[in-house]
Amino acid sequence: MGCPRILLGQLLNISKLIILKKGSIMNFPIEKTIAKRSSVRSYESKKISISDKDKLMDYINNLSNPFNEKVSFHFIEKELEPNGKKLGTYGIIKGATSFIGVSVPDSEFGLEAAGYEFEQLILYATHLGLGTVWLAATFSRKEFMSAMNIDKSLLFPAISPIGYSSEKKTIIEKLMRKLMKSNQRKPWDTLFFKNNFSTPLTKEEAGEYKTPLEMLRLAPSATNAQPWRVVKEKNHYHFYESHKSGISAEEKSIKRVDLGIAINHFHLTVLEHNLKGKFEKIQSKMLENNNELNYIISWIAE
Repeated sequence: MGCPRILLGQLLNISKLIILKKGSIMNFPIEKTIAKRSSVRSYESKKISISDKDKLMDYINNLSNPFNEKVSFHFIEKELEPNGKKLGTYGIIKGATSFIGVSVPDSEFGLEAAGYEFEQLILYATHLGLGTVWLAATFSRKEFMSAMNIDKSLLFPAISPIGYSSEKKTIIEKLMRKLMKSNQRKPWDTLFFKNNFSTPLTKEEAGEYKTPLEMLRLAPSATNAQPWRVVKEKNHYHFYESHKSGISAEEKSIKRVDLGIAINHFHLTVLEHNLKGKFEKIQSKMLENNNELNYIISWIAE
């Protein structure tokens, strides 16, 4: 894997920047952590402890993804103004002093790999007792790219504040959770299918894959859109990205990141249950894309 790339330096007089690269570990309870994770937008105004930061950095250096894509993480410590506007979070985030961003090359599975690895890091942070929230649209990409020294040739799909959750929630946070129905998820039979998109897959038919699919169903997504669909065909689980026709290229990119998040939940749960198989992109007429569905990849169960 090589050594991690780390840059240390002062940024705008009060910032510390660290850029790292990473291998693959899973040393915390996946199902319990998925159930525990929630989006945090209000933070205590204090820095992450050295111990927690070291654990995060070590974990980053051992992350990998099944798409074999290069994913880089960028950590910055910088205080926000009281209204949350500095560094461009549009008042959505309050109190945070640390942020992590993710960047990838513009490649076939780059965005899915970014979603996969970043979600695994977020789950690990949750396990450590840290708060996070995915930000894909409600932050100034240009400002953060500049602050984190990210090459303009790379895709920079998301960031997350990271720190200790404040017990006092802002009115904006309460309103956003209510509007996005953060705790709600689409019904099982609208997401998982058997052989085609007309026949819902029952939990009984999913068998030992019932729990991995349920953990996938609970995955976070931009505006809680849940743009994933899975078709079971014999021992194959085909993953699709679902969207309305006519959406912008930026919206499609965000949904690809969402697919990476969902696939991470599925895969980590598969590993936790010691189920065997592999990811592979399959050529098949059934798997052709259309105006509202993009085939991503398949899990082949042994």
